[in-house]
Amino acid sequence: MSENKPAASSQLTKPTKLVGVKGMNDILPPDSARWEWFEDKVRQLMARYAYRNIRTPIVEPTALFVRGLGEVTDIVEKEMYSFDDRLNGEALTLRPECTAGVVRAVVEHNLLYEGGKRLYYMGPMFRHERPQRGRYRQFHQVGAEVLGFGGPEVDAELILLASALFKELGLTDIRLELNSLGQPNERLAHRAALIAHLEQHLDLLDEEAKRRLHTNPLRILDTKNPALKEVVESAPQLLDFLGEASMAHFNALRAMLDANGLAYTINPRLVRGMDYYNLTVFEFITDSLGSQGTVCGGGRYDYLIEQVGGKSAPAVGWGLGIERLLELVKEQSEPMAALAPDVYAIIPDVASLPLALQVIETLRAVGVAVQMHAGSGEGMGSMKSQFKKADASGATFGLIFGADEMASGQVTVKSLRDGVGAQRLQDLALVADWAHTLQSTH
Repeated sequence: MSENKPAASSQLTKPTKLVGVKGMNDILPPDSARWEWFEDKVRQLMARYAYRNIRTPIVEPTALFVRGLGEVTDIVEKEMYSFDDRLNGEALTLRPECTAGVVRAVVEHNLLYEGGKRLYYMGPMFRHERPQRGRYRQFHQVGAEVLGFGGPEVDAELILLASALFKELGLTDIRLELNSLGQPNERLAHRAALIAHLEQHLDLLDEEAKRRLHTNPLRILDTKNPALKEVVESAPQLLDFLGEASMAHFNALRAMLDANGLAYTINPRLVRGMDYYNLTVFEFITDSLGSQGTVCGGGRYDYLIEQVGGKSAPAVGWGLGIERLLELVKEQSEPMAALAPDVYAIIPDVASLPLALQVIETLRAVGVAVQMHAGSGEGMGSMKSQFKKADASGATFGLIFGADEMASGQVTVKSLRDGVGAQRLQDLALVADWAHTLQSTH
């Protein structure tokens, strides 16, 4: 009788190694510590300015962005991750920015019923574009939004808030550029003059500029094509079309920034990329990140709330890219010290684990960071290997849960950073007291 052999098709094959989506990056230790540090800085600063956190869904109705950002913006035309929900056919989009989502939430939940709001957010955004330094398909933003207040004082406050964040992070190579887009009727007059100017230079316009000529000519002013430099520089300036009220708003903003000693440059070509802006627009720019120089941008969007179905109310805000900002932090600050536990627990014997873990939890409960040595399943490993890992952990102290010490109700405390390795016995019942002493010296 022939020996039974499994069919070739039933044999297990080695799974293909899976990798992440290009441009959507894992954030791993120790880099993640810098992100946590940054997020803590943001939360503390926002609290000082009395801004409150808002968290909106990553997925929103596609119509929200088409209506809010504008159908002929690059984001809507080229960069959005959009799809139809398989269950109900609803058109959905991974959020490419968060302002529209914040406004939708404010309208949906009637947050302005009791007056204006100061809000901030942190989280991932998504744009389908070619990944490059500081610019990814999944990227993260911090944003601050003030809704329900129309005066230039909140424009100034927001700009000063961003500037304060850069100071908190120790960044210096960042400059502020300002402009005013005026009101819709003023932009229409400027738009007509701008189109007339550009039509006189049709032979010099590239294909992108020709495509935008009658749909979004303001964006041509933001072109990176050096061949269009002279055409753009000689174009009519929007500031020349602003009425008395728009100029008064702009000048009041400037006066408040001047009073706070915040330097800026007026850039009449600054337009920003979304259709919802009016009056104040601004960008914080650095020369340290190559062509991707904008680290924070925003402005006033007094008509967006009405566009998404709410009662007309003014609003202003900004957003900044976290990846880009952390690139600057790495370049302009000292390397961040690696996070280390206060204590490394050295456990020679498996039998000691129940009592050792009880002591460890006591320490953690009073705020001491403890890394417990973990075995391989076949034992805890040699004392030599455990001390090696304790040293590599960066812990200040080692706690040695030896069988003899524990039998007498004690544990050995060994200094790992004084160069001497001094050690002493500590009663288990007094470990919490020792922990309080440890915390007071840090």
